[in-house]
Amino acid sequence: MTWDQGLHKGVTTLAAEDTTQTVRELTYLEAIRDGLRFALQHDPSVVLLGEDIGAYGGAFKVTQGLLDEFGADRVIDTPMAELAMIYAAVGMSFQGFHPVVEMQFADFISTGFDALVQFAATNHYRWGQSVPITIRAPGAGGLRAGPFHSQSNEAWFVHTPGLKVVAPATPADARGLLLSAIRDPNPVIYYETKYLYRSLKGAVPEGEVTIPLGEAALRKSGEELSIITYGAMVHESLAAAAHLEREGHSIEVLDLRTLKPLDEAAILATARRTGKVLIVHEANRTCGVGAEVAALIANEAFAYLDGPISRLAGPDTPVPYSPPLEDAHRPGASAIITATRELLAY
Repeated sequence: MTWDQGLHKGVTTLAAEDTTQTVRELTYLEAIRDGLRFALQHDPSVVLLGEDIGAYGGAFKVTQGLLDEFGADRVIDTPMAELAMIYAAVGMSFQGFHPVVEMQFADFISTGFDALVQFAATNHYRWGQSVPITIRAPGAGGLRAGPFHSQSNEAWFVHTPGLKVVAPATPADARGLLLSAIRDPNPVIYYETKYLYRSLKGAVPEGEVTIPLGEAALRKSGEELSIITYGAMVHESLAAAAHLEREGHSIEVLDLRTLKPLDEAAILATARRTGKVLIVHEANRTCGVGAEVAALIANEAFAYLDGPISRLAGPDTPVPYSPPLEDAHRPGASAIITATRELLAY
């Protein structure tokens, strides 16, 4: 099965116990670059669009070196015009291309909102036209970048029919989900956590290894309580679970990986297994992804619960510039430990 054929069919994933697959230690950023390189090498329809992604390598150097490898026809620098970039990508997708558009920051996606929500998301419904575009959106906080470069705005797009939304938490998932997103016939918004770019390193399989969209990952098994999360909060949750384990508690951690479509079966399975659920995300609390997860559990697994469904999220304020205020705004392991203890004691 070729990479192209496999992704259209939903492809197989690499089992954790498969020791025959070649792996490399890559940072989260390097894994994304490697995924882009693999896509460009194996599919001539893949093109990259974005501000300064050529010679400069993008704001975070994710695309560094790709211009030299693939040329200006495949790695295309654009004006500072997100709306034009997305509309251009949609037009290219109609002609058989698979464009990957970099938003310099996820916050700037707002200027391309009309192209995504009104046009890209609706074309298949309108006349059966697939729109295989991927929007790379470097988001979330932790880099002291203030309110205009630190937003977690994924809930805007989870609400929109026709869009898919992914949020990888590990280097392996960053590569695997990116390859799946590029070949998916739907427009996919791919949220990269800037904080993880250079701070996180892990084993990444080489070759034709993808992660199907819509499948969550159980990062840690447990019996007393489930933490459901995604993005950088996966690592904060695992740190909290490890700390609580030393106190004698058994905590499960489920990484959603894909926010739309949600893996409803995995969400309900963990809720039913432990009976207590804490949902953690960095985005603002009100109408965040956690609210939808909580509603699903309340509707489908209420009889299994031994306590209220709890949510820990960013407060409904802009992300502060001040480092101490940003640390207070952004959920961390200590806050997760406190929230988990409260729910365990219920």
